Amino acid sequence: MLAHPLRLRMLSLLTGVAMSAAEVARELGESQANASYHLRRLHEAGLLDVAGEVVIRGGRAKRYRHDPDSGARLLADPAEERQLVVTMAADLPRRVQRWPAGAPGALTDAQVWLDPDSWQRALSLARELGELLHSAAVPPRTPGTEQISAAVALFPVASAEAG
Repeated sequence: MLAHPLRLRMLSLLTGVAMSAAEVARELGESQANASYHLRRLHEAGLLDVAGEVVIRGGRAKRYRHDPDSGARLLADPAEERQLVVTMAADLPRRVQRWPAGAPGALTDAQVWLDPDSWQRALSLARELGELLHSAAVPPRTPGTEQISAAVALFPVASAEAG
């Protein structure tokens, strides 16, 4: 379900605000038909809630909202979780191209050995960061805000002998 980078962008966008397919399409530079297709798929998977409807030119349009906690059920499948990490990594070059020169950021890359207490603390901090980012998300272009990109994936690495 999350193998398509556009779906990840939609989930992030819809964490801060409920939007219709037309609004999502405008914000992400996609066609309304493409946005509508992916929104329906995300809704069918239980990752989006219908947060109401709006009347547009005499028709009705659903407005969708993402609850970040909804992904826990989907990510119970290890294959889906791995695919999500691959999709996040594949989308990083697009995001990095928009990082303004000289703008502050934080970057860490590590493949290290940790004791169990340090590993649990790292997991806890990563989860806390995710909760902060999602709970503080506001609608796009809200005055006094800036768009932030974050991708965090922490996971144990199997030994080479394990195959």
